[in-house]
Amino acid sequence: MTLTIVAPTGTLCDTTTDRVSFPGTVGRFTVLKDHAPLIAGLASGEIVYNTEAGEARLRIRNGCVRVFENRIEACVEPSEAAPEKGEERA
Repeated sequence: MTLTIVAPTGTLCDTTTDRVSFPGTVGRFTVLKDHAPLIAGLASGEIVYNTEAGEARLRIRNGCVRVFENRIEACVEPSEAAPEKGEERA
């Protein structure tokens, strides 16, 4: 699956993954390969995803995510502890 996470400052993450966990507004949920299409609101918390280098985490304040045909696209407001543009933790 491809994972793209964008913020007002630019792209925070553009990678492939086999699993992503999100802090949804109604509870944490995980997206795996061939997940059903969805659009969901995101609450304050961490996005956790796997990369070739291991597990990566990104703290956010809020946002939204769209899942469609093994593409995961999230638009977020990063928390103050989030990496700056181009400093993906992967």
